[in-house]
Amino acid sequence: MKYYIGIDLGGTNIKAGVVDEDFRIIAKATCKTNLPRPAEDICRDMAEVAKQAVREAKLTLDDIESVGIGTPGIANSKSGVIEYSNNLGFKNFHVVELMKTFIDKPCFVENDANAAAYGEFVAGAAKGANNAVCITLGTGVGGGIIIDGKIYSGSNFAGAEIGHTVVDPNGPMCTCGRKGCFEVFSSATGLIRMTKEAMEEDKTSVMNKMSEEMGKVSARTAFNAMREGDKAGKAVVDKYIKYLALGITNTINIFQPDILCIGGGVCNEGDPLLLPLKELVAKEVYTRDSDKNTEIVIAKLGNDAGIIGAAFLGLSHNQ
Repeated sequence: MKYYIGIDLGGTNIKAGVVDEDFRIIAKATCKTNLPRPAEDICRDMAEVAKQAVREAKLTLDDIESVGIGTPGIANSKSGVIEYSNNLGFKNFHVVELMKTFIDKPCFVENDANAAAYGEFVAGAAKGANNAVCITLGTGVGGGIIIDGKIYSGSNFAGAEIGHTVVDPNGPMCTCGRKGCFEVFSSATGLIRMTKEAMEEDKTSVMNKMSEEMGKVSARTAFNAMREGDKAGKAVVDKYIKYLALGITNTINIFQPDILCIGGGVCNEGDPLLLPLKELVAKEVYTRDSDKNTEIVIAKLGNDAGIIGAAFLGLSHNQ
């Protein structure tokens, strides 16, 4: 049996897992990222967490084939350099070179959304596909693209920024500086914003009562209100799904993947989200009269996707 280390470097936590050749995580370890601090210190902690996971798996580093790192920002997978990550404060950080001083194994680095997409491709909802797109609906909208079994990241390693395609030029300002990005409407953050706007317009909405009881407005508020027959809640959900369908249709029209999988907490809504979404996309997609169309599915691996995908980055890069 062969074993690999996958590291999911986040702004809050560093997570590492030992993954076997059947794509199963057999041990995990984690620590706080504790930003801001020097990149070298973070890399040292990544190595320590990885070693801890190996110990938890009752293995040694001699049993490990390679190490993969998924990181926010622009990761040059050829040079092993994190060229820029605003979340982590990295600029031109030679992470692979430094990691090898701590763990003397082949090492690979990739953008975290790309790594998560690759995880779904090798072991999750996109397994068996040749071409796949994975979209994560979280604080923002992350994207990962697999073409002919390989991660596509563009000529400058900043590709797959699906969240920063515009779906409404008159929409709200996005953090990227454009107006009406897919991310502004279809992220969990966007859903919460639209929910709050609707609550301001209709003080009698069930959403107002729910948010008072919960002490906050969440991405589930509008869906929960809709289930109770609240018209304002349903209007928010309909608006959210409309924009989500726009962005997904645009993505399918460009890439025509075998599978497009969506992940993130919003996807826990299941059929109330997925069924109307599929119906809208089926009406709008360019190939609606084709015998073969992209299958839209919910991601399967959850928070493990980044670890599994990172662990097998060597597989993608060596194809």
